[in-house]
Amino acid sequence: MKGPEAPGGGATDPLRAAAETMRAVRDRCVWTQQIDHRDLVPYLVEESAELVDAVEEGSRSELREELGDLLWQVLFHAEIASRDPDDPFDIDDVARGLTEKMVRRHPHVFGDAVATTPEEVLVLWNAAKALEKTARTSVLDGVSERMPSLALAQKLLGRAAQVGVEAAEPGAPPTSEAELGETLLALAAAAREQGWDAERALRERLRILTAEIRTIEQVAGSGDSGATS
Repeated sequence: MKGPEAPGGGATDPLRAAAETMRAVRDRCVWTQQIDHRDLVPYLVEESAELVDAVEEGSRSELREELGDLLWQVLFHAEIASRDPDDPFDIDDVARGLTEKMVRRHPHVFGDAVATTPEEVLVLWNAAKALEKTARTSVLDGVSERMPSLALAQKLLGRAAQVGVEAAEPGAPPTSEAELGETLLALAAAAREQGWDAERALRERLRILTAEIRTIEQVAGSGDSGATS
């Protein structure tokens, strides 16, 4: 089946073709026509998780495919937004806004600022971001409570440090659920101090545990097979 062509009849631009494909699906697919932004959230979460899996343990082809699936979610939301009767915007508006923001936040690339270390880049990034977010009144503004718990803990620890709040270091094993929460926060603080990703560290350890379980099951299964043969 032939895909959509770029405007003007020239060579097809893959991103434009993807956007036009999304538009056609929205126009002609009865299921897609019923979907709104909120309906898409579970799919966005799922596709994001699958992309993380592809990055951390998948193949190059899986990574390419999962990036495409996540891009489809962006195109889907933009197409829904383009039909809003009160405040419409489309994928071009999204891309334009992104480009403008990235140019603002990289004055060492697109302007006269100088940054020769990652730390200096971060200073410029945060300064530009602060100018954009003048309406924010708390360091917690913009932090999503829907982040995974460990990732949220590390994010909040960074914001807490900005106002002088420090978390305790890991101590004795917890004896209650409340103490467990304190211990987990302290471990997240230790991870942040070392520059580690607590969420990824746990995922990687769980993958090892999963492999161990499967190995034991395979051995047990082989034993059962031998006993009954």
